[in-house]
Amino acid sequence: MIDRLLNITFGMSLLLIAAVLFSVRRAHIRVEYSVSWLIAGFVMLVLSRSSVALDTLAGILGIQYAPVALLLIILSLFLIVFYRFSIIISDLKDANIALTQKLAILEYRIQNINEEIQKETDS
Repeated sequence: MIDRLLNITFGMSLLLIAAVLFSVRRAHIRVEYSVSWLIAGFVMLVLSRSSVALDTLAGILGIQYAPVALLLIILSLFLIVFYRFSIIISDLKDANIALTQKLAILEYRIQNINEEIQKETDS
């Protein structure tokens, strides 16, 4: 049972790493955003193959059943990655709002300049 879970985790970590590298290669994801996913994948890979490290972490966390510790660590890793991306998305949204406001101001100024030029040419 434990070996099956560790093998599934190993396979999923390889799949995650391969998917991220493929996405970076195809320019579907930027390199700076792929680092978090690659770190999570490598941590999953190492913990699924190193029972000593997994048992040590389980002991530190006070969990007697090492696969539960692995799942807790994986869940924590993904929550950290999702939180990081939430911060990035929030910053991008704020920057988008500011950029839209600046564009609206520039369009207003251009419209006023065009109206002034139109008035001068009419008179």
